[in-house]
Amino acid sequence: MHIYANPKRFLSLARWLMPLLFWSGLILSLGALAWGMWMVPPDRLMGETVRILFIHVPAAWLGMGGWTGIAISSGALLIWKHPLAGIAARAIAVPGMVFCAICLATGSIWGRPTWGTWWEWDGRLTSMLVLLFLYGGYIALSEATAREGGSYKIAAIFGLVGAINVPIINRSVVWWNSLHQPPSLTAGKSSIDAVFLWPLLASVLGFSLLFGAIVLMRMRALIAETQVEARLRRRALDDDAPATRSDTAMETA
Repeated sequence: MHIYANPKRFLSLARWLMPLLFWSGLILSLGALAWGMWMVPPDRLMGETVRILFIHVPAAWLGMGGWTGIAISSGALLIWKHPLAGIAARAIAVPGMVFCAICLATGSIWGRPTWGTWWEWDGRLTSMLVLLFLYGGYIALSEATAREGGSYKIAAIFGLVGAINVPIINRSVVWWNSLHQPPSLTAGKSSIDAVFLWPLLASVLGFSLLFGAIVLMRMRALIAETQVEARLRRRALDDDAPATRSDTAMETA
């Protein structure tokens, strides 16, 4: 995998991989949503509100998965010190935060008719809200570091420490009494009827492919921005050099 840490090789890979992920993800997501919204029957307990799960579950998955990607990229940055790992973490942060916010919004919409309340300070909802704040803090910290030229280690350490919240979100419905339903999907087991399970899995896969395409788009944009800034700095140094030599010659004369 280290060969793809070279920006030139990465850009060559991303050039054909990005549209593949985007179009396959878009088609699969739209198909899964159409399947879930219009072809799946109402649930016997949740009724029509079950349809929101085809957006809520992928959003929750990608909210947690996004921070997992930030943690992995941050670890790679601290160990191998390759700037592409830091760019990957920054590229993941914004779409990860968006999906985390979608998860919270759709969860509240689903919770109102199901629980009788828009919000409940239980373990799952509170830890997911903490994740949203962590995303905001990471984005602010990483952007400030990139802009001011501070140490990359601060944002990377923040990304690793924040990963503690991901297993807390995952296990919160098991560890504490909660309004939120217990895990419906576990290793090799599912309590979801097949009529709901298959469009749900298709939706998760489709949104995951879209997420990957968005991350690649953002990485390409960040690399281009970094290259432009480097060229501008070199040009500024080249423009200053003749003036410096001229001033030195005048002082000598």
